[in-house]
Amino acid sequence: MTAQRRLIRRAALAATTGVAALVLAACGGDSDSGGHDMGSTNSESAGPSASASASAKAGAHNDADVDFSTEMIQHHRQAVTMAGLAADRASSQEVKDLAAKIKGAQDPEIKTMSGWLTAWGEEVPEDMSSMPGMDHDMSSSMPDMPGMMSGEDMGKLDKASGAEFDTMFLEMMVQHHEGAVEMAKREKAKGEYGPAVKLADDVITAQTAEIQQMNKMLGKG
Repeated sequence: MTAQRRLIRRAALAATTGVAALVLAACGGDSDSGGHDMGSTNSESAGPSASASASAKAGAHNDADVDFSTEMIQHHRQAVTMAGLAADRASSQEVKDLAAKIKGAQDPEIKTMSGWLTAWGEEVPEDMSSMPGMDHDMSSSMPDMPGMMSGEDMGKLDKASGAEFDTMFLEMMVQHHEGAVEMAKREKAKGEYGPAVKLADDVITAQTAEIQQMNKMLGKG
């Protein structure tokens, strides 16, 4: 009886060992082939993934995107300067609120577009609004930037106050917004960089609505 039990245990042990060996062999084979396949897969996917990352970082863009960002930064800066005057010159609270809204929307967009230019290896235009003697007069040197105010225009707005400022601000900002919408439409038609095209679309939507609002404030709508 004892001998028979020993034979059964040995047979079971042998069977177990054999199964274990087969399992290990199978696992080892899977590991080898799997590791190779995975390595191959990773290697194959690494190329496109790396390319996509590089493309995302640099941004698939064209000259229209660069021109739009460069010019709209300067265009926005002048609008922000104009809006900044309203705080202590406007008599209408509605004008003050609109000016604050314009500044609040365009300041972050300036930063966003500056970031794009930096990522693309392009130069961010110098902020000339704080330079004495420049008078914000970039319209003559940047003919592709419609709606820009001249130095003379900005000087008049700076000296105005009360109801006179309100009217002058609204009339100038309507013209300024119309120029921005024109620039944004050009970007939508010719741009390649998705976020820039999206920003252009946002500019068209927001500033068209503000143009309508300002015309109503002027009694024109």
